[in-house]
Amino acid sequence: MALPLEAQEPARPKSQKEQPQPATPSPPRASSLDELFERLGKAQSEQEAKGIASLIERRFSRSGSDTADLLLSRAAEAYAKKDFPLAIELIDRVLTIQPNWAEAWYKRATVFYQLDDPVGAMADLHRALKIEPRHFNAWTGLGHVFMASDDKGRALKPIGGCSRSILRWRM
Repeated sequence: MALPLEAQEPARPKSQKEQPQPATPSPPRASSLDELFERLGKAQSEQEAKGIASLIERRFSRSGSDTADLLLSRAAEAYAKKDFPLAIELIDRVLTIQPNWAEAWYKRATVFYQLDDPVGAMADLHRALKIEPRHFNAWTGLGHVFMASDDKGRALKPIGGCSRSILRWRM
């Protein structure tokens, strides 16, 4: 016996498993620092090198800790306002959380340099370079410290750990 149309069960939509899923492209894989440095060494123009260097700097600026990243951004605000003691205090806290973050050591060296403490700046720059020997901003900072102390010989000495091709666009 057939049931009237009103009594029949309405057609059910297919379950999610049964419906074909649209193909979604997977997001591109982030380049590793090694790959970015390799690309920087092969850059064909200053513009290309600056773009790749910017990507490297962005990678350097991430610690892996939201707290450390926030504290370093607050330290940057203090630095911009020339509140160097506060910047140092905040970066000290960052380094307590992330002692192997080369960028934090570099940033603290920059503050020490502004405070006319070249010894503190050099110590932090060396620490940053021990952690990340390719940190080109730390190498540049070290050169500035040497130049400011009239040690042009050391400032212009060939750089160990960085190839000339990596630094050619930074000079």
